Amino acid sequence: MRYPDGQLASIGDEVSVAGRPGKVVCSIDNGEYSDDYPENVWAYLQKGVMIEIGTMGLVHYEEPEADMILVRRHPLV
Repeated sequence: MRYPDGQLASIGDEVSVAGRPGKVVCSIDNGEYSDDYPENVWAYLQKGVMIEIGTMGLVHYEEPEADMILVRRHPLV
């Protein structure tokens, strides 16, 4: 998945979605999964990213929201 500005989403990215801070914890499109969110659990979604957003919890996005912003790259590696 790409953010609205065209940058490719990657695990560890700090993002803002509707003004709420979040972190990309897996990118199904790129085959990137964090230790806490492994491929064998989340690959069934087939596309998009999983973002952990404060009070909202874990959210799956197949396409970016219009107000989704990459705040900072910070790999989880």
